Amino acid sequence: MESPVKDIASAAVPAVAPATGPAPASRAPRATRLGPVALVVAGGLSVQFGSAVAVLLMPRAGALGVVTLRLVLAAAVLLIVCRPRLRGHSRADWGTVLAFGAAMSGMNILFYLAIDRIPLGAAVTLEVLGPLALSVIASRQLANLLWAGLALVGVVLLSGGGFDRLDPLGAAFALGAGAMWATYIVFSARTGRRFPQADGLALAMAVGAVISLPFGIIEAGDRLLVPSTIGLGLGVALMSSVLPYTLELLALRRLPAPTFAILMSLEPAIAATAGFLVLHQALGVTDALAIALVIAASMGAVRTQARRSAGAA
Repeated sequence: MESPVKDIASAAVPAVAPATGPAPASRAPRATRLGPVALVVAGGLSVQFGSAVAVLLMPRAGALGVVTLRLVLAAAVLLIVCRPRLRGHSRADWGTVLAFGAAMSGMNILFYLAIDRIPLGAAVTLEVLGPLALSVIASRQLANLLWAGLALVGVVLLSGGGFDRLDPLGAAFALGAGAMWATYIVFSARTGRRFPQADGLALAMAVGAVISLPFGIIEAGDRLLVPSTIGLGLGVALMSSVLPYTLELLALRRLPAPTFAILMSLEPAIAATAGFLVLHQALGVTDALAIALVIAASMGAVRTQARRSAGAA
């Protein structure tokens, strides 16, 4: 869900990808080709199982308290590891990183409020509509309108004809998180162009942590200081932020952007699996079909965008 390089429209990939592309697949050893894919899949598993652990933590600290723990602890780890330089940046640089951090905070707050009310698989399926909409708008192609229609069919199936079955407020939070994800994608690309390595990410994470802090304190208060809660929060921060971001950045050095984006389209399925295994959130046949339709629409939109980019090159 929440990676700075999860770009269904592939807009953010140039910000972190190297100037030289990967070796042609026909000449690359099989292990070399599969290695980056394994990193991306591992990152997706880490994110979604981290989200499942966050749901288990919510009775202790509430949804907003968990968001605060995740962002504060992830920011601390990234600032220690990256040690970003604070001087030498323009006002526009800081404006970009502030917007990136605000989008990150808003996306996480809305997503965690969603998974507190609706199943994890359904929440991620609704959230992924944000990047899918961004892809459709960016491409301006008829084919992508058809993919958007397919995704809409999936959403209608998921809602059962109305979001009453899912909890209307939870569904609204998930859709809002998707809109923030699309905003987050745009500013992650701009931040990557303005800051070296992961410096911009570390600074944006700190901004997001500061924004979320008052909400977490209001909801959870001194429960945020319970050692066992902090320990679980650190686990969520590592699983949902630090580890997947690192794995994805490593993968993008050797993986074509369209392939990466297609793999990101599988996140609703990974989330549904995590929800089933960790939270015992079973899916019906209709729910599974709805998730499959949204995944297919996301993959189709990515492939259409990739063909368009290849034709323009």
